[in-house]
Amino acid sequence: MKRKIITTGDGSKTIQIEDWNEQYHSKHGAINEANHVFIKSGLLHFCDLCPEKTNISILEIGFGTGLNAFLTAIEAERLKLHIDYIGVEAYPVSDEEISQLNYVQEIGGNRSDLFKVLHETNWEISNIITEAFQLTKRQQFFSNIDDVAQYDLIYFDAFGARVQPELWTKAIFEIMYNALKPNGVLVTYAAIGSVKRAMKELGFTVERLQGPPGKRHMLRATK
Repeated sequence: MKRKIITTGDGSKTIQIEDWNEQYHSKHGAINEANHVFIKSGLLHFCDLCPEKTNISILEIGFGTGLNAFLTAIEAERLKLHIDYIGVEAYPVSDEEISQLNYVQEIGGNRSDLFKVLHETNWEISNIITEAFQLTKRQQFFSNIDDVAQYDLIYFDAFGARVQPELWTKAIFEIMYNALKPNGVLVTYAAIGSVKRAMKELGFTVERLQGPPGKRHMLRATK
């Protein structure tokens, strides 16, 4: 499928799959969306819930451009955490596409080495990125995840249900539920009624929160 780099509403770039008219991040602002959904509503929320916990395990569903991992690694240093981050991606983004993304320039702080190493580290093994951040990238279909009670937090950042409805089923969220530790949290940019119902049926406590720019709502679910 044809892909191109586009500039989103906050000036940061993302990848668009033209055949689907679908982007890796919100066209209203890639960095703004990632910060709102995954950092503010996910990581910072979990830190508020468990202030004594400094070792946090995160599963990302859709490693993609590495933006969520990049922001999380920066926050881990700022908050003096140790984060063990697992990024699952069935179809890794190409080096050529990564080279065209401008997240380092837009975020600032001269973190080009950090963003570079996130993408250059080998897949399928654990990599020490910084003292605060450890990364394992797994090339895997989401339906094949079989981790049990391993994660404090899940970033669910799959392509939307309009183009990949099979990623937004009760069966997928049962895999997510099983992968979370008790009191673990899942955040996603989506707020689909069927997803909210499926989460509740599985035992999640579900909140519908204000969404990022350009989107009214998002979901946060707690095991």
